[in-house]
Amino acid sequence: MTKLLIKTTVFTLVLSAITLVSKAQLGYDYAQYDIGFGASLNKVYGDAETVKTKPAAHVNFTYNQTPFVNYVVEIQSGTLEGGNATKTLSGRFFKNNFTALVFRGQLQAGELIDYSQGGVMNVLKNFYASTGLGYILNNIKNDAQHYNNESNTDPQYTTKGLTKSNELYMPVRLGYEFKLFNQYGQPSFKVDVGAQYNMDFTDNMDGFDAGRSNDKMIQYSITLKFALGGVTSYRKQID
Repeated sequence: MTKLLIKTTVFTLVLSAITLVSKAQLGYDYAQYDIGFGASLNKVYGDAETVKTKPAAHVNFTYNQTPFVNYVVEIQSGTLEGGNATKTLSGRFFKNNFTALVFRGQLQAGELIDYSQGGVMNVLKNFYASTGLGYILNNIKNDAQHYNNESNTDPQYTTKGLTKSNELYMPVRLGYEFKLFNQYGQPSFKVDVGAQYNMDFTDNMDGFDAGRSNDKMIQYSITLKFALGGVTSYRKQID
């Protein structure tokens, strides 16, 4: 009888400890990997006289060192377009069917601030800043539907540039990540909205090499991200 009582007591204590630890982890665990799918609207500010907004799609993979320190690898594919062949003085017009590979490090405010009391700080914790390196493959077909570099005012003048080129650029991004939590307090689904400023290291996103500065691309994007696994714990409650 005594042995049975001891065994029952030990079993109860162990079960209570396991339950306590399990409850203590609620809201502290997170998945280390995410996969995301999204779209963006893009504008190129370069050597064409008019700016157009064109779409692109992207897929990304995120490694979460913590819930608020993230490393993102992204593949983008879409269109960049600007200018007008007949209604501008330069006659510059381009349509670039581009592909890009981007790597970014991302720091969210929650890594730095105390949001344990909720309120405004709890909202601010998901704002982030991000930067890294991008590599773009520019593909402009050299035909009337995709490219024109001849002036309307001086037929003898043409703008030099490369219609097919590969270039490095630096992305600088600000955004907000809406986190949705599962029953264990883990962020299992996220909606990422952001604005990204891309500084070209050369000058051929638009196929023209002119002016005093290199091309710049602005992107406004939304991404739906899904947790993949590799669950681990954070030092403070996430939700």
